[in-house]
Amino acid sequence: MTPYVPSKLAGVVALAEVIDAIGQELEKEMHKRREARRPRIKRGATLRPSDDTPLWNALISLVGPRLRRRGARALLARELGLHRARIGEYFNRRSMMPDAERTLRLLVWLSRQPLHQPDAVF
Repeated sequence: MTPYVPSKLAGVVALAEVIDAIGQELEKEMHKRREARRPRIKRGATLRPSDDTPLWNALISLVGPRLRRRGARALLARELGLHRARIGEYFNRRSMMPDAERTLRLLVWLSRQPLHQPDAVF
């Protein structure tokens, strides 16, 4: 048995039912999205810097402070055999990652850097 609804409130009740139905559909969609996995990266595909590359993110945090000195980016670019703009893509914009050989060269460069470099005062 349905409860009595005054005629003046019938429109409000109908609207509430529609909102309830929309809420249930949204809840189903959110449940699907939570269960859905991230798309897998194809074997051999190039990785891009993201949350899926935690080691690269850690390397960026180690290299970043050593690139603050004037000319440090240019010296690193020369060391890696790259253009200076590519260094910005690696460490500022975080839109690119180097290949394996350059990453190893970057690790060697990082190991030769002193732990604490005093900032130069200009």
